[in-house]
Amino acid sequence: MHKRILSFLSLLTMVLILGSCGAPKKATSNDGGAATSQGPSASQWRSGVKGKWVLNSVQRENIPSSYTIKNIFDEAPVDCFIGSIWDLPGGNQRGSITFNADGTLCANGAVRTIVWSIFNPGKSGGEPSFQFKKIYAGDKAANVTSGYRLDLSFADENALTMRMPIPLNQGQGYLVFNFTRSN
Repeated sequence: MHKRILSFLSLLTMVLILGSCGAPKKATSNDGGAATSQGPSASQWRSGVKGKWVLNSVQRENIPSSYTIKNIFDEAPVDCFIGSIWDLPGGNQRGSITFNADGTLCANGAVRTIVWSIFNPGKSGGEPSFQFKKIYAGDKAANVTSGYRLDLSFADENALTMRMPIPLNQGQGYLVFNFTRSN
């Protein structure tokens, strides 16, 4: 009897371990509400997000075409970020955004130093999210009190999707950031 219980517990442990492995993915509902199933942990997202990414496109979701978005991240227009390289290494989570777009308000070749992390809501509920703050020359990350947070939607070996909430007069829309892994 004791042997059967140990065998059952061993099998159950293996199923739980194997079930927790896999690429971070978050299921979303069709109505724009909360996720329909529990998504990956903050630790799993951290592993899925780290690396070098190229921002290929930014799409509008539930944002009227008449609504103007002048700039994002208190930096530049959305178009300036297209083609930018987001370097999100592991370790101390100090990374960078390198701009590759030319334009009136774009600075091709400019590099913005960031400190990034995955926000873990813990027991308060909600899903983990990507957060970062810009660090200028002479700044210490601990002294920078403002930053940005994006919802994590999808990550695998080759693609990353994050959504930035945009408050509207009636409801909320999103800017959807679509990345591919850079070599």
